[in-house]
Formats: sequence, structure tokens, C-alpha cells
Amino acid sequence: MALTAFTDRIGQTVEAVSATVSEAFFEPVLRLGVTGLSRAGKTVFITSLVTNLMETGRMTQLRAAQSGGILGAYLQPQPDLMLPRFDYEAHLAALTAAQPRWPEGTRAVSELRLSFRLAPSGLFGALAGPRRMHLDIVDYPGEWLLDLALMRKSFAQWSQATLERLNTRPQAQGFLAALRQVDPAAAHDEGVARALADEFAACLAAGRAAGWSDCTPGRFLLPGDLAGSPVLTFAPMPRPETPRRASLWTQMERRFEGYKRQVVRPFFENHFARIDRQVVLLDVLEAVHRGPAALEEQRAAMAEVLAAFRPGANSFLSGILRGKRVEKILFAATKADHLHHSQHPQLTALTEAMLREARDRARFSGAETAALSIAALRATVEERHQHQGAPLDLVRGTLQDGRQAAFHAGALPQDPARLLGPAREGAGGWLQGDYGVMHFAPPVLDRRPGDGLPHIRLDRAAEFLLGDRLS
Repeated sequence: MALTAFTDRIGQTVEAVSATVSEAFFEPVLRLGVTGLSRAGKTVFITSLVTNLMETGRMTQLRAAQSGGILGAYLQPQPDLMLPRFDYEAHLAALTAAQPRWPEGTRAVSELRLSFRLAPSGLFGALAGPRRMHLDIVDYPGEWLLDLALMRKSFAQWSQATLERLNTRPQAQGFLAALRQVDPAAAHDEGVARALADEFAACLAAGRAAGWSDCTPGRFLLPGDLAGSPVLTFAPMPRPETPRRASLWTQMERRFEGYKRQVVRPFFENHFARIDRQVVLLDVLEAVHRGPAALEEQRAAMAEVLAAFRPGANSFLSGILRGKRVEKILFAATKADHLHHSQHPQLTALTEAMLREARDRARFSGAETAALSIAALRATVEERHQHQGAPLDLVRGTLQDGRQAAFHAGALPQDPARLLGPAREGAGGWLQGDYGVMHFAPPVLDRRPGDGLPHIRLDRAAEFLLGDRLS
């Protein structure tokens, strides 16, 4: 039996190496990560991207689509048997129904494989015939993405930073009141720990509903099968001068470290660290609408998250040796259809300025980066009206209750510092300009055969992320 087990292990190793070599040389695999904070539109982005890669009529800026290089694209079972499949068909059905609706957001890691049949290329392409490439799209919950920043913090550091933020937020007052009734230096009591963790989870849920960008730990919002476990039974608290071994503080610290070790690290190693190319989606308009504090929260949260990437160029042997690095990162400001196209350059410039430090680090490491304003599914049309004797650019769409509405979100400044400066300084509101946001419903679609879903610059996003591998 020992010999059989040893032989099985050898067989599994050879099979894994063979599969890796096959991917690297014959049917290459590109792993695309789609990440972003909650409500940034990850589900719609993936659904529209896949649809438009299979029906390329609207992908005018994707060179392989226009040149005929894509001979076919089809969905296959994802290779990872332990991951749920991204429910593409259900999401597409929701968006294209007679009464369309936005699909449910991401609640767990999921994967989808889209395989391409591509025209021959290169010196010996005519002899080799059509080639194949697999695109594995991995969807990450935004709530879990933020947890990567915890890996660089101790429980004391995380507690101090979290409590400083919560002290200024009305949604946290219930938790802070409960925390004041607790002595961190007292002996650990599981009932007290559970009640405090529940209050903290409720605080995070209220914060997410209010638009916070820094709701960590993410599994407190989407616990899954970890609900009620000790690894989710902790909360931030002030550190005692001399924590005793059996104190509440010490037990909370132990569970925080367990959360990093047993939840965050496996997520990073099994999924996040294997990404080749990355899309980071941001709902910048919502943050601007909520004011300077929300914009600064979003900027700081994304700066911390992006520090966890391993950017840089992949070498020829990277795929074989499993030493992959993120070689391209796209920062995409979503819901560009909520603005007239004349405002899109300002939205892109604001996104670039928010993430300048992270982009500079990525470029220094050899990664290629880009920023775009996109709408994975265009839900509005543009209009121009006269207002007080001057032209006013609007967008018109269908509201969630079925009514039609024309909307002007406000004029974003040419200089992003006009917004980022007050945000960094903690201003209570915008000194110039009033910015609104409208929540439009998906449009009723009437597609011609071969057309994908209507979008804004999704083809340019695909060209940046995939174009070199499809040509």
C-alpha cells in the first residue's frame, strides 16, 4: 500500500507538471482577476466582458475582433474543481430580460473559463493552424479584497487605526458604547466576546450601507461557513498596559492572528497571488457624491489593497515555475454612463490621481498600468438642454421605479486636486460644486445578432488586458 501511495503521488506530480508545460507551450492560460470595492460592478463587468468577447460586434477597439483574429470563443468548465463557477447564464438572463434587473453582487470567489480559437500567427503559424488560448476569469468579493492589508498589521495596530476611524462615524456609536462597558484586561469571557463581535459586525454592515470603503475584516460581512466560529469572534479594542495571558485582549489578539493565518493567507496564496492581469473597479462617482471623507476613504483603502499586489513583468519561465507576477493592472472607474462623455476625461484623471502612488510602484516594478472610465453596460443616452441661457449636458435613463429621468451629476473639475486636496484635509463638504448620483435600472435591450451588450470603452479595456495575447 505504501508503494501504491508513493506511485500515486509520483503520477499526480507528473500530471501536474505536464498540465503546466502544456499550458505554457501549447494552450496558454491567462488568469484575469476582477476586483474592486462593494457595488463597483464586478458581476456586470464580467458578464458584459464575456458576452462581448463571444459576440464582438460592439468591440471596435479590440484589434483581434476587427481583424478576424478571434475565430471563436466558447465557455468551458473551469479548471479548479474546488471553486464555484461564476453564474454567467443567470446574470446575463437578468440583464437581458423583458424587465431587466441588476444581478446579485459577488458573495464568494468564483471562476469562469472562456476559451478562444485564434487565427494562426507568427512565422510558422500557417503550418501550425489555429491556436487556442484559455482565459480564466476569477471574481473576488470586494469585502475580502480589503483583508489583504491586514497581513501587514498587528492586532494592536489594526485596533488603534480602526477605533480612530470609528470614533468619527455615527454608524459605529452602538459598538463603541458596548466597547466602553468592557475591560480588555479582564479575564476572557466567551459571552462577552461574542456580544462584542456581533456589535462590531453590525457596525460594519451599517457602514457598508452608508458607503464606507474600509469595512474590514471582510468575512464579518460575508462569513459563509465561518459564521459563529472563533476565528470571527473578535473586535478592535484599546490595548491594556500589561495584557495578561488569559485576558480578553489576549484572546482577541490570538483570534485576529488566526484570521490572518487561516482565512486571509490561504485566499492570497490560492487565488490572488496566481493572477497574471488585474482589473481594479472603482465607483468613484459614488464616493464623490458622498463627500470628501468618502473619497479619502476610498483612496486610502485602495492604496492599502494595491500594496498587496506583486506587480512586474513575467518571464518566459514564470508560468512553468509558478512564479507569476501581475504584469498588467487596469484601474477602471465604473458607471461612466452616469456622466456625459464630455466629463469622462475628468473622471479618468481623478481616478489616476487617486491611485498615483500605487501606479508608480507598479510601473517601477515593471508592470504596465492604465486608467479608464468605463460602463460595462450602458444604461443611459446623452442629451443637451438649454439651462439659464447656456447648454447643459445631461444623461437620460430609466430609474428603478420605471420612470424616465434626465440627470446632470455636476461638473467634475479639470484639476483632480480640487477634490483630492479637501478630501485629504478632512473637509466637511465640497467648497465648489455639488455632485449627485442617480441609480439607473438596466436598459431594455434590442440586440442584433452578433452584437454584445452596449458599453462604454469595454473594448479598450479588453484590448489593454488581452489584446497582445489574442493577436
